[in-house]
Amino acid sequence: MKRIVFLVMGIVITLAFLMMSYSQNANIFELLYFSQGFNDQLYNLSCYPMVAVIIVSLAWGGALVYYYGINSVKFDRWYHWLGVLAVVTCVAPVLCYMLISVLLKDNGLDYGGEAAQFVMQLFAMTAVLYVVASYSVRWWSSNCRHTPFPQ
Repeated sequence: MKRIVFLVMGIVITLAFLMMSYSQNANIFELLYFSQGFNDQLYNLSCYPMVAVIIVSLAWGGALVYYYGINSVKFDRWYHWLGVLAVVTCVAPVLCYMLISVLLKDNGLDYGGEAAQFVMQLFAMTAVLYVVASYSVRWWSSNCRHTPFPQ
C-alpha cells in the first residue's frame, strides 16, 4: 500500500508542477524569478511548459534509469544516487538555457543575463523533482530500493 501511495503522490506533485507552468496567475517559474520584460517574452513564446517538460522528463527519466536501468548491487549506495542527482540537476538547466536562448534569439531578443538568473532557479526545481521521482519509483527496484535512505 505504501508503494502505491508514494507513486500516486509523486505523480500528483509532478502534475501540479506541470499545471503551474501553464498557469497565467500562479506560474511556478514567475513565483521564483520575475523580470518584467523577460518573463513576458517567455510566457508569450510558451517557454514555461517546454521548460517544465524538460525538467520533469529528466528528473523522472534519471530516477527510472537509476532504479531500473542501472539497478546494480555495486551501484546501490547513497553517493551513486547523489551522482545521478548531480547529473540530472546540471543537465536540465543547461538544456533549458539552450532552449530559451535559441527561442529568444530567433525572435530578435537578447536577455542573456536574465536567462542565466532564471536558469539558476531551475537547479532547485530539478533536484526536488528528482527526489520526488526517486521516492515514487524506488519501491519496485530489486537492488537499489534502499537508496538513498533505507526503508
